[in-house]
Amino acid sequence: MEEQNMESYENRVLTIPNLLSFFRLCLIPVIIWLYCVREDSLGTAAVLALSGLTDVVDGRIARRFHMVSSFGKALDPVADKLTQIAMLFCLVSRFPLMLVPLVILTVKEITAAVLNSLAIRKTGKVMGAVWHGKLNTVLLYTTHINHYL
Repeated sequence: MEEQNMESYENRVLTIPNLLSFFRLCLIPVIIWLYCVREDSLGTAAVLALSGLTDVVDGRIARRFHMVSSFGKALDPVADKLTQIAMLFCLVSRFPLMLVPLVILTVKEITAAVLNSLAIRKTGKVMGAVWHGKLNTVLLYTTHINHYL
């Protein structure tokens, strides 16, 4: 029964983890608005912490309740990377030299997206997140939250 349950989620789009990833995407304009328009560092830190928490929770729910899906494996890292790019964009608004890491991260992620697309096309499988990618996300969130506080 458990194996059948796992297969039933593999091709689903509307799952709790995917909704949490989509929620993270919706938080990106809020983060930019709070930091760049309202200049509310504490509010930005709070929303960024909420985004990071939902990132952790969506993965745990997906694995614990066997809700891992191909769509989720693709959506989760997109939400991570777009949030990271948004954080760097915010910093560029106050620290122009942050444009260098923003450009580097953007080029890296575009390259990774193209290579991952080619791998999916060749194998038909969407690869999940790896531990060092998640570690990178945690370190970036922590660094940015500390900056905002």
